Amino acid sequence: MKRWFWMLPTLALGLMACGPTADESSAPNTDSAVGENPLSAPADYLGAAAKAKRSATRTVDLAAVTRAVQMFQATEGRNPANLDELVTLGYLPSLPALPAGQQYQYNPQTGQLRIVTQ
Repeated sequence: MKRWFWMLPTLALGLMACGPTADESSAPNTDSAVGENPLSAPADYLGAAAKAKRSATRTVDLAAVTRAVQMFQATEGRNPANLDELVTLGYLPSLPALPAGQQYQYNPQTGQLRIVTQ
């Protein structure tokens, strides 16, 4: 009987030591970072995939127009006056459409092309 009397408090202290500490909150974490909640994994993946697709499309479109400017310069010996001249002379079938809120910025003196946010 005396053995049980001492074992119960010892067991209780051992269990309390294994419990949560004072700095751990028992409330759910609502400001978790992306990827921490397995229930939101499909939405996180689709969002990341869509963002990657937009970025890749933008990069490919910029490379295509830049290549057309370089071909124009090599053939004609000058930079095009504007990007529409590339379409008019057949270097591009049309200017690739950019996402909403973005536009091409072309410098005819240097031949540099960028995509900027409006």
